[in-house]
Amino acid sequence: MHTTRYRRWVRPLTTLALTAALLASAAAPSALAEESSAGRAKPNAPQTDLTGSARSAILMDADSGTVIFEKNSTLALPPASITKIMTMLLVMEALDEGKIKLTDKVQTSEHAASMGGSQIFLEPGEEMTVEDMLKGVALASGNDASVALAEKLAGSEEEFVKQMNEKAKELGMTSTHFVNCNGLPAQGHVSSARDIALMSRELLKHEEITKYTGLYQDHLRKDKPKPFWLVNTNKLVRFYSGADGLKTGYTGEAKFCLSATAKRDNLRLIAVVMGEPNTKTRNAEVSKLFDYAFAQFTNVPIYKKGDTIGTLQVQKGSVAKLPIVAKHSYSVLVRKGDSKGDIRHELVLDKKVTAPVEAGKQVGKLIVYRGNEVMNEFPIEAPASVARAGWWTLFKRSAGKLFLND
Repeated sequence: MHTTRYRRWVRPLTTLALTAALLASAAAPSALAEESSAGRAKPNAPQTDLTGSARSAILMDADSGTVIFEKNSTLALPPASITKIMTMLLVMEALDEGKIKLTDKVQTSEHAASMGGSQIFLEPGEEMTVEDMLKGVALASGNDASVALAEKLAGSEEEFVKQMNEKAKELGMTSTHFVNCNGLPAQGHVSSARDIALMSRELLKHEEITKYTGLYQDHLRKDKPKPFWLVNTNKLVRFYSGADGLKTGYTGEAKFCLSATAKRDNLRLIAVVMGEPNTKTRNAEVSKLFDYAFAQFTNVPIYKKGDTIGTLQVQKGSVAKLPIVAKHSYSVLVRKGDSKGDIRHELVLDKKVTAPVEAGKQVGKLIVYRGNEVMNEFPIEAPASVARAGWWTLFKRSAGKLFLND
């Protein structure tokens, strides 16, 4: 494969370096993981099991995808309402793509209103904005609001669930199969701690989601005689410093589950626990995971959101060049207090990219090294679609090159 390479060195870090166990790629981000199935701990994992009561768990750096700790992380289990992370992800993608707006009205169907369990008590025919429905999902874990949004986006819950499973496959969620959009008990509806961390990481790329998941309380139907008070089911957003999401879950079969995120300085973490015996233990074990990582690790930034990374050359396209801008932050995880080390990064773009090009298509990768060893690889996608140019555009472009050569 022909590639175009752009190299840049990060300033030498006098107190940061990586051990061999931290030299993991985003495609296989388990270099720090505890191999719990084999009973062996990696050198950089905690020396004790911080999640002794959980059936499975994982702790991940959100930016790089590096796994710091895991326990039975690929075990397929009922995910309960953590399912709604995928529902929120598809809603956020639809908002970004302009398919819906936060102010759009969502009408509640008989089917949506019939949902049991956690709900915001929607009535058949009742209308709320997309934003209020999203609050109902993020704070109150509304099963009815989830179905209403699913029907708004896809026409039916069944069609929406197909989209959920397609997205899961795209994200590499190999232990997941969705049957509904809210996590109510259903035969064959399963996920794993690792898969939940993957979809949580993808959701967090839409940074505005924490505007909702990080709220502790709010109201719906504010202009109605009986406003509905929302209180976040994730108490960590109030009681743990830096916590601002993401989603709790509980059913009798799944027990108590949580996918939580917290950010301090430039380090954002994702912790997932499944099968906990009660909320107190669930919150305590997630807090232990966060405490360990914040005490032990920090991030070295490579690019922040909005930074220009490079330029993509498009052959025979309606535009010849596309600037590549960071859609989210890029960083690598390092242990605090490590010895001096040099970190550099290299943008490797496919040399021959020919129109038509679809937005989101992978066109290269950003490789981060320490010395000559790879720390992480991040996929780089086309920032916009490029149609094939007409013959007149191509002629003028070729003619211009001829004059330049003269």
